[in-house]
Amino acid sequence: MNKLELLEILEDNARVTPEEIAVMLQSDPASVRRAIKELEKNKTILKYMTLVNWEKAGEEKVSAMIEVRITPQRDVGFDAVARRICRFPEVRSVRLMSGAYDLAVFIEGRTMREVSNFVATKLATIEGVVSTTTHFVLKTYKQDGVIVDDGEEDRRLMITP
Repeated sequence: MNKLELLEILEDNARVTPEEIAVMLQSDPASVRRAIKELEKNKTILKYMTLVNWEKAGEEKVSAMIEVRITPQRDVGFDAVARRICRFPEVRSVRLMSGAYDLAVFIEGRTMREVSNFVATKLATIEGVVSTTTHFVLKTYKQDGVIVDDGEEDRRLMITP
């Protein structure tokens, strides 16, 4: 069984069953289950997720991307500061970047004030953080490969026998 194909299937739809995957990969469900367990155990599969359109659910959330410039530390580079930032519950993702800034930190909060307070009191005060620039998300069009709300109805013609 090709584990890369298995991972692609699960990445696209984590709800697909081992039986369905077995058909797709021309394998048996027991082999698929064993492969999934192994991939979970060795931390290749980190988490199964549901992508939620919180706006449609009636929940207001504020998202922001913060550019962070840091001074790398001897022997650990950017890793020590990045790991410290990762521990905050507001932080959704942290990525080391090339270019004008070092880390891209993605956070969520209930209000813009909550996000700005996080940046001012928690993020900017970390030793090694040189500067931050906050970009608030105004609207999400596509997230994790999914168009959030394309505003178009299905235009396919219904075929009846």
